[in-house]
Amino acid sequence: MDKNKDKRGAAVKFPPPLVFLVFIAMAYGLHRVVPFAIGFSPGFNYSGLAAVILGLAIILLAGLSLKRASTSIEPWKPTTQIVSSGVFAYSRNPIYIAFSLISIGIGVFLDSFWVVISCVPSSVAVYYLAIRKEERYLEKKFGEEYLAYKRKVRRWL
Repeated sequence: MDKNKDKRGAAVKFPPPLVFLVFIAMAYGLHRVVPFAIGFSPGFNYSGLAAVILGLAIILLAGLSLKRASTSIEPWKPTTQIVSSGVFAYSRNPIYIAFSLISIGIGVFLDSFWVVISCVPSSVAVYYLAIRKEERYLEKKFGEEYLAYKRKVRRWL
């Protein structure tokens, strides 16, 4: 792939954050119909807010790294370079990990088992809807540079 003629990016059609949001909403709806509390003490539920804040901080750090590299955070836009520093030195998908953490945090805060486990189908869906396409695209566009990064840094953690 000619790096200069890239106009489509990874061709991801559905924004991954919406995948997490849809699953959280469905899980919360299920919780309203079939309540399944985790049973933490009321004070512990606030640790869920800490998880949400940590997730948002990871997204912010990842976004800043991508901005510094002049590449897009949106997976449907072209990638200009491989970012392997900051949070991307620990995971190839820190933003998706952050959304999983946010899902878990919301579930803990709401004391909802269903919302906590919504991160599992969300992550599987994002893998099939986005990550596979992103990885194929990056391999094709950047070749050995991306393959070396892939060997060094895990997909999740």
